[in-house]
Amino acid sequence: MALSPQLSEQPHHDGSSLYVSTPAPQLGEAVDVWLRIPKEVRATAVHVRSAPDGEPVFASAQLDRERTGRAIAGYGAGDQWWRAQVVVRNPITHYRFLVESDAAEKFWVTATGVSTADLPDTTDFRLVAEQAPPAWTDEAIVYEIFPDRFARSVTAGPLEADELPEWATACEWDTDEVIGRGERTPGQIFGGDLDGIAEHLDHIAALGADTIYVRPVFPAGSCHRYDAAGFDRVDDILGGDIALERLAKAVHERGMRLIGDITTNHCGDRHEWFRTAQQDPAAPEREMFYFDDDGSYESWYGVPTLPKLDWRSPLVVDRMTATVRRWLQYYDGWRVDVANMTGRCGAVDVNHDVARHLAEQIRAERPDAMLIGEHNHDAGPDLDRGGWQGAMNYAGFTRPLWTWLRGPELESADFMGEPGGVPRRGGVDVVRAIRQSAAGMSWRSLVHSWQLLDSFDVARMRTVTGSREAHLVAVGLQATLPGTPMICAGSEFGLEGGWGEDARTPMPWNRPGDRDQPTWDAHLELFGTRRREPALRHGGLRWLYVDDDTLVFLRETATEAILVAAGRDAAPSIELSLDADLVPVHQASAIDADAGRVRLPATDGALLRMWRVGGTARHD
Repeated sequence: MALSPQLSEQPHHDGSSLYVSTPAPQLGEAVDVWLRIPKEVRATAVHVRSAPDGEPVFASAQLDRERTGRAIAGYGAGDQWWRAQVVVRNPITHYRFLVESDAAEKFWVTATGVSTADLPDTTDFRLVAEQAPPAWTDEAIVYEIFPDRFARSVTAGPLEADELPEWATACEWDTDEVIGRGERTPGQIFGGDLDGIAEHLDHIAALGADTIYVRPVFPAGSCHRYDAAGFDRVDDILGGDIALERLAKAVHERGMRLIGDITTNHCGDRHEWFRTAQQDPAAPEREMFYFDDDGSYESWYGVPTLPKLDWRSPLVVDRMTATVRRWLQYYDGWRVDVANMTGRCGAVDVNHDVARHLAEQIRAERPDAMLIGEHNHDAGPDLDRGGWQGAMNYAGFTRPLWTWLRGPELESADFMGEPGGVPRRGGVDVVRAIRQSAAGMSWRSLVHSWQLLDSFDVARMRTVTGSREAHLVAVGLQATLPGTPMICAGSEFGLEGGWGEDARTPMPWNRPGDRDQPTWDAHLELFGTRRREPALRHGGLRWLYVDDDTLVFLRETATEAILVAAGRDAAPSIELSLDADLVPVHQASAIDADAGRVRLPATDGALLRMWRVGGTARHD
């Protein structure tokens, strides 16, 4: 006999509070973990396997009679709940379940789902005995800003060419086009400044965002400022130190947070550290970089304007530590640029040491600070090690959703450097990618990672999808799947762009024709729903149904569950094993359960719907 292929009839576990007794265990602590098993499985025994000190150990789970037979999260009155204990022997403690059943051969339950085949330990669930992220980050919705393209303050006046450095070209905000690729691209300055951000905090707050992530603000030789010429002051073009102080004050007075952007992998070739090192081989600064005997040096992707820092150097450690600590007088944390490359160069790999050191130093300065690493691929191996609290989740969120919602007319959009453009994939492959990526990290790291549809480094989601309807399905998934949503400024208006530089269009404050009102309204509704619904912020994730065009899942806590159905195209009705009525929350109608099943109505196009499982409709 085989296990049911219907996801709604398969056992479930995740790292949320419904299934794990503590999200922040200590070494030596015994943690309760629960496995929810639908009645169709007819389980006869459950075992939990952990691997203390690397050696597999099995322990028997017990039937939890307080939970079994009750409708937990509003459904599943016939489900079994099995409880076991896992002792946190190591800083990262792996575990999985083995289920024996009358209905199927024995099978594993890991973070990728159920399997009768043996799976590698990389798919295990994880308990992490490292410092937990600050509590406020559990609720965060992040808003990303490219300072030069967000807003020019009213008091700044027109942008004049003579106020810019020699590398810069003054551009008109609403008339000059962004040069997507070319020698002039990094030099385009449209004149956005930090006071301009402060003048638009009402806009950000209206979206439900409470955490503002501002791209680099230090002097540099480009509009993106990742080629820092120094870390000791804010660029005068942006208003200088005093403007950052004013922005931080305005943000904090609203109860919001401000996150800075730091490059720990490299600096710019205009930086005094590098210039000193390049000019004098005997200078102490020479050891801060990877110089060869002939004077050549390592740089980011071979770009000579971005010399790579050598974290084996005590000077790098001291000076970068002083930098990240100093600016925490204004910032509430950091996003670390190319965190995956920091401390890595050929045979040298001190990345995890650097991440842990920075985390410790940042906590010493600001115990409640956020620390997120940029990662364009699999971030799992670099998380859960006492360093980054999470990553920018391109691999486990952005890329899968792009491939699922890719528009049929898309001709040119960079797939984050991957040859061949953006493929179109079915829901089964997409959910497999999401689950496999999530399995590579703890639940805690997953929910503190930034879930982004786009950023100023990649194409805009509106361009990828090619339609408002599909774009809003993506926004709905961003608002409902686990993780910390990160909204890229301008996406709330439906701005477009085929690659990173092309996506850096100045905000259309004075271009009403570039502001799509239905897209704005949908952002307000969807992220407002996230704010209102605890299950969407803190609940576990249980997949119920997947086919090429439809994804259905639950977000559940001990007291409530929200069912989400996302479709990229017209779809027939879907029957689910669920013994509870569904109360509409978003773009849905009420559905009554019949004989332990519900039927979701057919749809005639791309749409995301939400229901509350059981209970009554809220009116708050």
